[in-house]
Amino acid sequence: MSGHSFQIADLALQRSRYKHLSDDEWRWFLQQVEGKERTADKLPSFAAIENWWYPVRLSCEQCSSEITAKYKASLLTANSSSHSAFADLTGGYGVDTFFLSGHFTHTDYVEQDAELCRIAAHNFSLQPSDIAVHNTTAETFLATAGQYDLIFADPYRRDSHGGKVFRLADCTPDLVQLLPAIMEHLNPDGLILLKLSPMLDISQALKELSVVRDPASLVRWNVHVVAVKNEVKEVLFIGTKGQDTGNPETITAIDLAEPENAFVFIRDEEHEAVCRMVSRTSSHPTFLYEPNAAVLKSGAYKLVAQRFGLQKLDVNTHLYVSDTLVEHFPGRVWKIIHDSSPLSQANIICRNYPLTPEQLKKKMRVRDGGNTYLIACRVAQKTTVFVAERV
Repeated sequence: MSGHSFQIADLALQRSRYKHLSDDEWRWFLQQVEGKERTADKLPSFAAIENWWYPVRLSCEQCSSEITAKYKASLLTANSSSHSAFADLTGGYGVDTFFLSGHFTHTDYVEQDAELCRIAAHNFSLQPSDIAVHNTTAETFLATAGQYDLIFADPYRRDSHGGKVFRLADCTPDLVQLLPAIMEHLNPDGLILLKLSPMLDISQALKELSVVRDPASLVRWNVHVVAVKNEVKEVLFIGTKGQDTGNPETITAIDLAEPENAFVFIRDEEHEAVCRMVSRTSSHPTFLYEPNAAVLKSGAYKLVAQRFGLQKLDVNTHLYVSDTLVEHFPGRVWKIIHDSSPLSQANIICRNYPLTPEQLKKKMRVRDGGNTYLIACRVAQKTTVFVAERV
């Protein structure tokens, strides 16, 4: 049981100490304590605001973190020169609304859940801002909406049974169906910003969102795969309306823990990249590389090798090697140890390998931990285990 849930469960047993609170007040009190504890690290700015309200646990878990919300806000400066009106069509807890609204003179927050609207209206009132709260659906709101410089949507990714979904057509609202209406309310130089699932098939989503491509209403999509500490948190699609400017569509793979190593490429570059593969007769390499989760999600398997002058271990093994150390690689780097001395302790990683880390640990009779790594993978269609240390 986590520390948070233990503290809340323990507090819930102390109901008799709060007899002055009604049952509804007691449930609200527990919700506020749990919400603040659960999001203190995720949303430190909110934790510092007196009398800030927190929604139910699921909304706290699903909302953007402060670091990813601020990253979205930073994209506005790079993509647009003037901001006057912004609409968030799927407001939720209001995290993205809060951080994006600072760039606009007016913001419309749209949310069909009445309780989330109540919480958002209170929280927005605590800060100097012009944010109007609308308790309705995105479709209904757009039917009478004005024009905007930014329209943002983060569709609900749960089915009727509460299970997670990630295909655009399974989310609420269906952005493919809603996109023409969004474009009607976007100013000529405006932006569409979509926050989508980390599980999304990027190529398929781009195909689905291209349904409105015609000379009069062209949408060009730049994609940002956003990770934090090697975990992909969200995939952002930034759409611009208007005629083709000739600028190629790009994909940015970035881990916010190391933003200086962002990997940016044009979509066609991966298809055209020439990737050198390791052969069975290759000399023993010195350094081993694994791209971070954002780069892997972006699908730049060949291009990352070409850019950094690396060799790929196998078609389906997304690990790379070199004889000399490559600086500023977007991911983890190890130095391979060419020593057959037996090991009693190591960190085990399996990539495109028939055994799981737990199975390999038992087979090799090693304990977890230490500074040494056993990296098991397939090299030139042959299984191999590298002994290595982090660089």
